[in-house]
Amino acid sequence: MKRDEVGAPRSAIERIGEKAGRSWPSIEAAARLSAETRARLATLLREQIPCDTSAVVFGSLARGEYTTGSDLDWTLLIDGQADEGHFSQVQAITKILRDAKFHEPGPTGVFGNVAFSHPILHQIGGQEDTNKNTTQRILLLLESLAIGKPDAHERVLRLVLSRYVEDDRGLLYGSKREIIPMFLLNDIVRYWRTVAVDFVYKQRERSSGWALRNAKLRMSRKLIFVSGLITCFGFELFGKDRTTWADEGGISTPALVRFLGERIRVTPLESLAEVLLRPSVSAETARMLFDSYDAFLALLSNEEERGRLKQLPLDEHLGDDPTFKRVRDIGREFQGGLNRLFFEEDPELRKLIQTYGVF
Repeated sequence: MKRDEVGAPRSAIERIGEKAGRSWPSIEAAARLSAETRARLATLLREQIPCDTSAVVFGSLARGEYTTGSDLDWTLLIDGQADEGHFSQVQAITKILRDAKFHEPGPTGVFGNVAFSHPILHQIGGQEDTNKNTTQRILLLLESLAIGKPDAHERVLRLVLSRYVEDDRGLLYGSKREIIPMFLLNDIVRYWRTVAVDFVYKQRERSSGWALRNAKLRMSRKLIFVSGLITCFGFELFGKDRTTWADEGGISTPALVRFLGERIRVTPLESLAEVLLRPSVSAETARMLFDSYDAFLALLSNEEERGRLKQLPLDEHLGDDPTFKRVRDIGREFQGGLNRLFFEEDPELRKLIQTYGVF
């Protein structure tokens, strides 16, 4: 990684800003607020995390995209024996966060509660692998961060990645040249399709807030999916020249788990920026993607516009609303940048997405 004049590493977002000739103030402001909020949470919850558990945050706070109107999505992740004290611990954390004026998670029950490692790890693809379970597992991989004690969080991440890699018979015994964890990739694709279908269900069941959910589906939810694709393509894009990951027989299962473990520590925006730094990708594509995402975060940071999206009725006059028109235009620009990135400019990315991401 390159370093600036005082020796500190420069992030991929900073470097892609140089390539694109841009700065993105809303992205920078959200990153600063995220860091401040995580530090505040660590202080608030310092004495609240029992053994074999981690307080884990998800969503915009974990991604470094937190704004003043963001919900705080969190769970008490339990990697151990069930204890009657866990429920009271969740109640205590809920009260602390409510008293501190954090916005509470949505009403689905995915967040603001306990999550046990056993179903997350052992029910992948099974009859009991509910939408809630799938959401917790994929978001645990792609947008989660432990506040305070990280041991349970890191242990569960490692075990889940090991399960995906060890059970991927094509990856271990197949003859294909590319190192692509297809078991993991298919579950990430399944999660994205589930989110898209779930949006329509929520539109019917909970019409309020649909426009805000629509904006997130076009932008932040799609970014999570993109980062999942990049994670699964990561060894082909970033790891082939790193001999530390391979032995005489090629890359081993533990080595690939370690590699994937490093990749999931990269935030979705940083992961996107790393791909945009590839020589074949144009500065214009970088501008399309990061300009639109900066506009999205600016909209969410604006109390009036965010409130408008929360209250916007679902009716025939939808297309006339200027705030929703902005959401639609921002989403189209972001999608256009993704089309250029994955299907037009970089031949390796095009080959990977056509071979593994489409059929």
